[in-house]
Amino acid sequence: MSAIETASPRASWSASETAPRISEDWLSVIIGLVIFVLALAVLANVDLIGWVVTTSVWSNFGQALGTASKTYAPLGGAGALLATYVALLAVLSAAAVALKADVRKFALAFTAVFWIAYASWVVGSYASFAAVTPAELQRFGIGWSLRLTNEGGFIFALLAGLIIANVFPRFAETIKEAVRPELYIKIAIVILGGFFAVTAAGKLNLATSLLLRGVAAIIEAYLIYWAVVYLIARKWFGFNREWAAPLASGISICGVSAAIATGAAIRARPIVPVLVSSLVVVFAVVEVLILPFLAQTFLWQEPLVAGAWIGLAVKTDGAAVAGGGITESLILAKSATEGVTYQPGWILGTTATVKVFIDIFIGIWAFVLGYIWTNHINVTSDKARIAEI
Repeated sequence: MSAIETASPRASWSASETAPRISEDWLSVIIGLVIFVLALAVLANVDLIGWVVTTSVWSNFGQALGTASKTYAPLGGAGALLATYVALLAVLSAAAVALKADVRKFALAFTAVFWIAYASWVVGSYASFAAVTPAELQRFGIGWSLRLTNEGGFIFALLAGLIIANVFPRFAETIKEAVRPELYIKIAIVILGGFFAVTAAGKLNLATSLLLRGVAAIIEAYLIYWAVVYLIARKWFGFNREWAAPLASGISICGVSAAIATGAAIRARPIVPVLVSSLVVVFAVVEVLILPFLAQTFLWQEPLVAGAWIGLAVKTDGAAVAGGGITESLILAKSATEGVTYQPGWILGTTATVKVFIDIFIGIWAFVLGYIWTNHINVTSDKARIAEI
């Protein structure tokens, strides 16, 4: 739905002339931490958010939706979806109050955005679009698939946004109040950081063994790949700084979230990270179809290197994890024919760990870029401060 955003990233919250009670950044930290703390209750055998809806790859629509935890299975997929909508509406409406937006307009707009977005996600999870591995094709009884993974839902959401923006402009203007990709992604990043901390604590030996590769991935992505992509974009393609920086972040770091975070840091127009994000999603789909087979061919004797490569190369989180899963299946199959047995789960774990290492550093990198831009390139009174990290 980002394709329909045409105003300033903060314009949709300007219903009130007075300043917000809290900044969007701190609000995302608070909401993210509250959700994370509620999730931690499961450590005390208290499942507080297991009712949240989850979507699986499906061929029979009745199997598409379910609850995140089996504890709430009686709620059913439809009940979980409704409960998730109500919970998000309540939390984000409270956020709208804190930011002094028009709560009624936001609630109505969010309702439309939520159901359009989730419908896109469900359609993108249809087996003929999303099934990837031969085992999945066999399980769903289909002979072919576009092999988009459920990341294909993003493509359907993009198409929905383009159609609404160009065919129904008045409706697009109405729901723009709830099109807040930055706020939503910031909340998700907070939750992701907490998840990584718990995972690392639970698997300390594995986390320690992957620490060096994670640090190496940060150096590669931020100090080598970013600089190379930025230089090529500026010198070979003639992009200005506003386009080159989000493009470099989207391609070399962590895809959609990096492009949006960088765009916000350098005060880029909203259309810039939106278009970069669209390109990243399309190329991520292509990478998922190609890179696992290259890893099987050339890196099957170095399985953890293969997993780390996938995590570093594929830029959207879902596609990277899907690519790691495909790579693991292919390498385990090939190694078995050679009489070599690898521990299941390690390749996928390496992919996920490397991807998260890259993701969590984006906050610091966005601050660095924001500081350079607001102090030396596009000097403004609204300068980046270290507290924003």
